[in-house]
Amino acid sequence: MSPPPSDLRPLALGEIIDRAATFWRKHFKTLFLLSLGFNLVSYILTKGLQLAAQRSYGAILTALRGQDLSALASEYGRFLPMLVAILGISYWVYSLNTLAVARYVVPTQLGESASPADGMQRVLKKAGTFTGAYLLSLLWAVGAMLLMMLPGALLTGAGGLIVVRTEGAVSGARVLGWILVAVGPILMALGLLGGLLWYLLRFSLLAPVLAMEELPVVRSFRRSGALLSGRVAPGFTGRVTVRAMLLVTVVSLILLAVSILCGLPAMLVQLTHGNPLDPAAAAANPVPQSLLVPAELLQVVGQAVFNPLGIVVYAMLYLDMRVRREGLDLERRLEAR
Repeated sequence: MSPPPSDLRPLALGEIIDRAATFWRKHFKTLFLLSLGFNLVSYILTKGLQLAAQRSYGAILTALRGQDLSALASEYGRFLPMLVAILGISYWVYSLNTLAVARYVVPTQLGESASPADGMQRVLKKAGTFTGAYLLSLLWAVGAMLLMMLPGALLTGAGGLIVVRTEGAVSGARVLGWILVAVGPILMALGLLGGLLWYLLRFSLLAPVLAMEELPVVRSFRRSGALLSGRVAPGFTGRVTVRAMLLVTVVSLILLAVSILCGLPAMLVQLTHGNPLDPAAAAANPVPQSLLVPAELLQVVGQAVFNPLGIVVYAMLYLDMRVRREGLDLERRLEAR
């Protein structure tokens, strides 16, 4: 059984993970049903991107062989926006899945009755509000990424300027320019990665907030940040951002391991037709979709089985923040008297 309201208390990081794993095992079937549809939608989007990438790769090779720069630019101009859009929509679908699961997990942890239908109804009810908050979070993410990439961009620009101005000369300044040109893109890549990690951390509770609270777009956006600010205990791990970072890392590792494990059947099918990491070989000897699609559907089912474990961690973190910051455990005990 799920813990009764009297069992609510501040949890250590290990306890959050342990309680999430216990909940996942005991509510395995319900969580699977809540996640399967969302995973199928993500698969359809990813499959469309995969087929588009194969077509674009062939067009890019043709443009390179013919040295047709306009065709090359046109192909990149079509594919890159589609790539960004599908990745953004896929994460939106995953976040909606988090909202549905949180609507089931949190009430159950509070000792209330909950069903998968409650989660889906909540998704339908809050889809518009969540989409607005999600788009607002993406704007913040773009700003954070650009800001973190700025030092690398400045170094690259400065290095390029030095190299151009010292052209034809062999000097320490020219060597410094080349060093800056080499280091700048590395810093830009690290800044991009840092911005992405910041985004995953900063808005990790956005879906649980909208799952449980009646808030408009801007207030839910601010609420998710307020729950993850400041500290809740002494010491380094007492900072909420550190606690959330550790849990987000655990969730990310879980999802990565699940993705690799569940992707093995599809990878084996691709290996029988050549090296899947070689786009040229894959284009010359494509895997028949009649073999690849069933293997990929096995991957979808496997992800629907294991991905909820990571999502439950976010719901547990939300509940723990409510207990620590707002005394939700005391409030529930008073209501039970």
